[in-house]
Amino acid sequence: MQAGVTVSFYGVRGSTPCHCKSMARVGGNTSCVVIQRDGEKPIICDAGTGLRFFGLDMGADSFDGTVLISHLHWDHVQGLPFFPQLLNSDSAATVYGPPEDDMSFEEALSGFVRPPYFPVRLSTLPGDLAFTDLANDTVSVDGASITARPVPHSGNTNGYRIEWPDFSVAYIPDHQEPADGTSIAPGVKELVDGVDLVIHDAQFTSELLAKRSDWGHCTPTYALHIAETCGAAKLAMFHHDPLHSDDVVDALLAETQSQATSCEVLAATEGLKLSF
Repeated sequence: MQAGVTVSFYGVRGSTPCHCKSMARVGGNTSCVVIQRDGEKPIICDAGTGLRFFGLDMGADSFDGTVLISHLHWDHVQGLPFFPQLLNSDSAATVYGPPEDDMSFEEALSGFVRPPYFPVRLSTLPGDLAFTDLANDTVSVDGASITARPVPHSGNTNGYRIEWPDFSVAYIPDHQEPADGTSIAPGVKELVDGVDLVIHDAQFTSELLAKRSDWGHCTPTYALHIAETCGAAKLAMFHHDPLHSDDVVDALLAETQSQATSCEVLAATEGLKLSF
């Protein structure tokens, strides 16, 4: 039975946008995934530079929906002030994200979307942005249940589980691989448990991980380990390294698929739409 859910990838790159011929097929925009069930409002996972292209693709002047921010690194939020629909006063978005230790999520995000770092403040955009702290909790949004759990990374980071009675997806774009390469944080286990799709950090080769062991990312092998250990049906490798061309991503995908025993594996690419 079809769940009537579409998962659309508008930005799949990690760290920094990178547009060049060798990366044109996979895409160079940073993290932005849109999840939408038929007849319900869209849920946007992260507001990287891919968010602008979702806005252009909408073909509508206004937006009404939810935005889930995993954390406040630039590659996950820098598209927000460029979302075309926020120039329309009829737009409304509830934006969830993790608070910082000494300030709210809204205060932290607004702290660098302002002069002198940016020409305007978020508060001056005509669209209605309602910011809500979300950490280690579950909220109901329209017909969906959204669970946030802490994920090991650099700084306060949420992973999300978005689910309906007949479909579930876990979104974990940045995840520090543990030194032992096998242990899984309790929150991550909970998010991925039995999902139909897990969208997961697969940024580093083993060689890059050895050089950048504390940068907050992981290998496709570890992403697959999580997916299969937790019983996910499908893994979308995500947050591709800006050093990795289309050919490198293809090679990593082929290697990971050869290791898979119980999980379908794909590499997320810009423009990919998955229907469930």
